[in-house]
Amino acid sequence: MPAPAFPGTCSFCGETFTTRTIKRHLTNCVKRQETEAKAARSKKAKTLPLYQLQVEGLGFFGKYWLYIELPADATLRNLDQFLRDVWLECCGHLSAFEIAGQRYSVSPMNDPFFGLKERSMAAKLRDIAPPGAKFDYEYDFGTTSELKLKVLSEREGPRANRAVQVLARNAPPEVQCEGCKQAPATEICAECIYSGPEDPALFCEACAEEHEHEDMFLPLVNSPRTGLCGYTG
Repeated sequence: MPAPAFPGTCSFCGETFTTRTIKRHLTNCVKRQETEAKAARSKKAKTLPLYQLQVEGLGFFGKYWLYIELPADATLRNLDQFLRDVWLECCGHLSAFEIAGQRYSVSPMNDPFFGLKERSMAAKLRDIAPPGAKFDYEYDFGTTSELKLKVLSEREGPRANRAVQVLARNAPPEVQCEGCKQAPATEICAECIYSGPEDPALFCEACAEEHEHEDMFLPLVNSPRTGLCGYTG
């Protein structure tokens, strides 16, 4: 059975596509080609090797996805900071990538007794994750947000800066309130999500007041961190 297709928006043309069609669109998007042609004419522009990455949540959080592009020699720390800024940061938690069986941590730990030998996030993407590579990311080792990433392609392109560029992003999921079955859900129960994150409790504001955990609600936001810890977007 094919994976569900979740809608999102191209950052260049503003049109809506799904996770099944966005990759092909980004290759052919006329607005993107015009934007890059303009960038190439800038005196600040340099031609750099660029990586295109797909980033997704897991399970219920698979509704949340990004397509991004960044310099191939960007470090894991650069990528970590971007993910924190756009999707995850709430309380300065620890984080880590796992690539080809090796763990890269924001605060590396080495413990021979437990067989733990982490490396720092100073590693450059192109040195450890070639095109086609799939890898994992965790933010917060208590109320953990898990992401899966894939290096989709590498190309040469003009850049005036080295910032991570969002090529496309999922649209805010439209979820019906579990109480009235009519209004859109705007609240997520932070208590229920720990017992069943694959099917969290989602309510409109009125129905949330009738829920058994009425004081444990957080706003439903467009992030795979929604409902976890104290994240509010």
